[in-house]
Amino acid sequence: MTASAIELIPNEADRQIAALAAVAVGLTLVEAVIPLPLPGVKPGLANIVTLIVLWRWGWRAAVWVTLLRIVAGALALGTFLTPTFVLSFSGGLASLLILALAIHLPRRWFGPVSLSLLAGFAHIVAQLGVANLWLMPQVNLSGLLPIFLGAAWLTGLANGLIVVSLMNSRQIT
Repeated sequence: MTASAIELIPNEADRQIAALAAVAVGLTLVEAVIPLPLPGVKPGLANIVTLIVLWRWGWRAAVWVTLLRIVAGALALGTFLTPTFVLSFSGGLASLLILALAIHLPRRWFGPVSLSLLAGFAHIVAQLGVANLWLMPQVNLSGLLPIFLGAAWLTGLANGLIVVSLMNSRQIT
């Protein structure tokens, strides 16, 4: 056997981000067994982890955590490359794109709650867009937008407040 020419040595931040990605995957799996009030309406608990990573380590680390959570969660749940995966992936990408823009806004006005709300809205709009264009092109889903935006507002608000609480309690350093 020959030795590898590339040696990756993880630092403490890498370990913390990997641990948080594992927590996000675990929350995704827990969420999968929670009964849904409406199809597609989930609390988005793993987004709490994404926001913490975004706030602490930046957008690139948040991208890694989000993509690992989506792919690993789909593999564990048996939904990889299914319509469910595509909807989750499109929502995750839309959330990341809006966060990439919003993270540069003044932090005194745009904290974790605002970012959580923006990400939640982007997520649901992307999912409804993909469902309308790809899964059900013959059906107009725009009538569902107020219901899903309302759910995104509730879950985005709750998740953002949880992030603020965790950060204020020094649970997250």
